[in-house]
Amino acid sequence: MITIQDIRNARETIQDTIHTTPILQSSQLSELCRNDVFLKCEHLQKTGSFKIRGATNKVKQVAKEGAELVTAASSGNHGQAVSFIARQLGIPATIVVPTDVNPCKMRAIEAYDGKIVKCGTTSAERIPRAIKIAEEQNGVFIPPYDDPYIMAGQGTTGLEILDQMPEVDAVVVPIGGGGLISGILTALKETNPNIKVYGVEPETANDTFLSLKNGQITAIPATSTIADGLRASQPGDMTFPVIQKYVDDLVLVSDDEIRQAFSFVMERMKQVIEPSSAVTVAALMNTKLPLEGKNVVTVISGGNVDLARINSLMVGTKTIY
Repeated sequence: MITIQDIRNARETIQDTIHTTPILQSSQLSELCRNDVFLKCEHLQKTGSFKIRGATNKVKQVAKEGAELVTAASSGNHGQAVSFIARQLGIPATIVVPTDVNPCKMRAIEAYDGKIVKCGTTSAERIPRAIKIAEEQNGVFIPPYDDPYIMAGQGTTGLEILDQMPEVDAVVVPIGGGGLISGILTALKETNPNIKVYGVEPETANDTFLSLKNGQITAIPATSTIADGLRASQPGDMTFPVIQKYVDDLVLVSDDEIRQAFSFVMERMKQVIEPSSAVTVAALMNTKLPLEGKNVVTVISGGNVDLARINSLMVGTKTIY
């Protein structure tokens, strides 16, 4: 397992690349959720998501070791982050994306000079392809989540939350492969074990939920949830033990609940987020967590939503009340 010192080291490594993202509050959201709710705005991060933290930590490490090419398997955000930092360091990047990749994420990868290869619809299909390309071209595969440098980089989000909200009672985190929540869990629980940390997954992308229930890593088939960034096939071999050890609970939200939360944040808070980010707000808005009267930080993991899809994702916020 990673340690809090690994996360502190990562912070030193990446501080000249990333933004320290703000924490915003909505009085309406707080009233609706019966908690003081704050949004940790990783959608305002470089490349539009938290992924730049782990990618920067890992790619800088392999660059020191002489990497001449990096590859990644990604539904979009990790690929953008790897492409961005690889270009900064002068290293070519090849990104393996799903065949149904979000068009705006693919355009962003290409804008950062990442070469696109399409493969399948699940991470179980993409990852072996990216590894094979790295092997064939004398490159280095940059895992999307199951890597200590990636996990430590994502954990710097937790250190920032502690700096910005020392009085935080609970943090709510979206779960895909588990890199973000495992890093945040380590940062928070090794600093203050009294802080509650809750994970959220879509109902149809519930691999970590099932894995916790079964007491072992459990894979799921491809899913069509609107939260495209959370469609991991299974939690990572490295991330899952951290989640098992530290997470206080994990809840599921439906696509309709995600739409409601997405619409609320867009309409009332004027923040452009992606559906994967909205799962944390959805969990609070639908009283899925045992919290009331607490200081709660929801991690808004990214904002790379295809603008052409926004109308199809929105519902009238009057239906929320």
